[in-house]
Formats: sequence, C-alpha cells, structure tokens
Amino acid sequence: MKKSLEERLAILSDAAKYDASCASSGTTKRDSSKSGGLGSTEGAGICHAYAPDGRCISLLKILLTNFCIYDCAYCINRSSSNVERARFTPEEVIWLTLEFYRRNYIEGLFLSSGIIRSSDHTMEEMVRIVRELRTTHNFRGYIHLKSIPEASPHLIEEAGLYADRLSLNIELPTDRGIAQLAPEKKPASIRRSMGDLRLKIEAASEPTLQTKRRKRFVPGGQSTQMIVGADGANDATILGTSAQLYGSYGLRRVYYSAFSPIPDSSRNLPLIKPPLMREHRLYQADWLYRFYGFGIDEITSSQEGGMLDLNLDPKLAWALGNRNDFPVDINRAPRETLLRVPGLGTKTVKSILSARRFRTLRIEDLTRLGVSIKKVQAFISAEGWSPRRLIDRPDLRAMFEPKPEQLSLL
Repeated sequence: MKKSLEERLAILSDAAKYDASCASSGTTKRDSSKSGGLGSTEGAGICHAYAPDGRCISLLKILLTNFCIYDCAYCINRSSSNVERARFTPEEVIWLTLEFYRRNYIEGLFLSSGIIRSSDHTMEEMVRIVRELRTTHNFRGYIHLKSIPEASPHLIEEAGLYADRLSLNIELPTDRGIAQLAPEKKPASIRRSMGDLRLKIEAASEPTLQTKRRKRFVPGGQSTQMIVGADGANDATILGTSAQLYGSYGLRRVYYSAFSPIPDSSRNLPLIKPPLMREHRLYQADWLYRFYGFGIDEITSSQEGGMLDLNLDPKLAWALGNRNDFPVDINRAPRETLLRVPGLGTKTVKSILSARRFRTLRIEDLTRLGVSIKKVQAFISAEGWSPRRLIDRPDLRAMFEPKPEQLSLL
C-alpha cells in the first residue's frame, strides 16, 4: 500500500536528523520582498540552524529517499537495515518546499538522499529539484544540498549554480575506517570531488574580464560531515584530519556526528553509544584551532591517548595543564595571548584591546563586557587585581568541573 505524503514526510524528515551539516551561514543575502520571487536567506520560521551572527534560520530538512544501494555499517539507512523506507518524487519536494515557505514554516531547504539506482541518477533528481525551485518558481531562500562524491563532475557543478552550500561527506576520519565500514566508498574519489569543487568555487570568485562580475557559484562554500566513534579513531586523529580538510579544500565547516550503534547481530560494532559531549568538545576544539591559534597537539595534550577532556572545555583544560603561562595581564598582553585565557572570546578580546587604549582596565570592567569573573579570575591580572596563589591551588580543577548529580530512581 502506497504511503501518503504525510507518512513519507514523517519518515524522511526523521531520517534526515542523522545529517549534521545543517547550517545556513556564509551565503549571500537575498530577499524577495523587493525583487520578486519567493523566500529569503534571512529570518526565522523545522530545522533551526544558527549563523555566526546569531540569526536563526529554519530549513525544511528531508531526504529525497532513505532507500540506498550502499551498505555502510554506520548508516541507519544502509541496504541491509530493516528501517521503514519511503521516497519522494522531485515534484513533491518542490511542492513541499514552496508550501512550507508560504505557510511561514521555513526559510530554506536542506536536501540529502540515499543512493538509488546510481550516484548519477540520484544526483540528477536532486539537481532537478534545486534548478526548478530557482528558475521555474524563483525561490530565493537558502538551499543546502548534500552532494554525492561519486556523481559526475558536471552534475556537481550544475548543483553549485543553484545551491548556497554543497556538502561532500568525508564519512570517517581515516581511510582504514572507510575501508572497514564503508568499503563501497572510495576516499580518493571523495577527496578528488572536494578538490574539484574548491577549484570551481575559487574560479567563480574571480571577476570576469568582460563584466567584472563574479559568477554565482556555491556562495556558502562547501562543508563535510565526519562520523565520530564508529572506527575507534581518537580525537587527535579526528582533529588532524579536519585540519587537513580545511587547509586542502577550503571548507567552511567540518561537522561532527556522534555514532549511535544500531543493533545488528551480523555486524561487529561497538555496543556502547559514545556521549554526545564528545561531539560537543570536538566542535569546541575545532573552533580553537580555526580561530584562536591553538595547535592540534596543544588541544589534545591534557588527556592521555589523544582524547579531549569530557568534563572541561578544551581551552580550560589546556590552561589548567599550562599554569606557568598565567596569569595574563589584560592591560598589556597581545591579542594572541588574551585569546588563550579561558572565558575570553574573540569579541571580548577585541573589546579589551579597544578599551585599554583609553584607560587602564580593572576586573570589574570585564563584567560589563559579559565575562564570567569566576572563570577568568584565576588566569588574569588587572588594575587592582592579582590572583595571588589562586592559580596554584591544587583544587583549581575541581572549581570548574561539573558537580555530581543524583540520578533519579523513577
């Protein structure tokens, strides 16, 4: 019996939750209120993604289908899985996107898919959806498309003409892990597609000789997703792979997705679900590497085995392991040093550098900047404030660790 559109929407929107690359930052601003058409890349309104500037953008996040010819061990939609299957037609995805927008539910679309028939066939249907949304219906909202690395280059290139961001998933942090858990996927092919996409993005960013205009091509750049905890790779390896991806392919973002084992007696998979806190710590460490000047070896040095400390954020864990670098004088320290102080973010450091040009800062001034004094007081000195022996306290770590909680018996 054929499932109704509502039933398929429930199945395929739930299946899409395993795609972590749901963020709508980095694209150009478009608004149809003045130029006509439908949608915008701004505003609020099913999947809530947050841009770096704090904007909340709602996306219809669905799979075209959760049927798949591949049998990746970590994927709930693998061919050997017994999950309930469903499939949309391209026309149905287009209709859903437009109707959800008209009802003010969404501002854009996040579309992924299992592989049906072949990589090219699946990619052709996804490209058709975004092309018709843009050209036939003049939809100007945000579109994030999960591309298929094995698809023909011309299909991925055409997708880039209509999507704001493309994702090409690296899948796992090591080639050995991919060979073990997803043998049908080829790491070399994935990287080649990512490299080709980077070259096209860079070429489009250069103004043409005739018009002096830049070509619109994936203005939000490319991103990737990495499964964490399926192949036993430690955090140092994961972050090292991410650093290589950022450097080699100009990625806007690497998304980390905590692996949740699916019961299957035919698979030799770990039975313990890794904590989501690990995923969270990896995002924090990723941020330190990209924007705070930390090296991967520094971030992962606080614990044995190349793992991050789950009880403390990576910057605080590093600071507690390098107490000789503190306290830092907020009135004299350079920007690079201030960024290493726990509790001080990039915006706060910028404000400190600006304010101290006109007066000497006291610790109370940090409160006005929204800084947690409890978190920074052991690591800084200021006018009228010195941590004295606070930085040397043997119980300093205990001051920051989360307090034990009594588990409910009910």
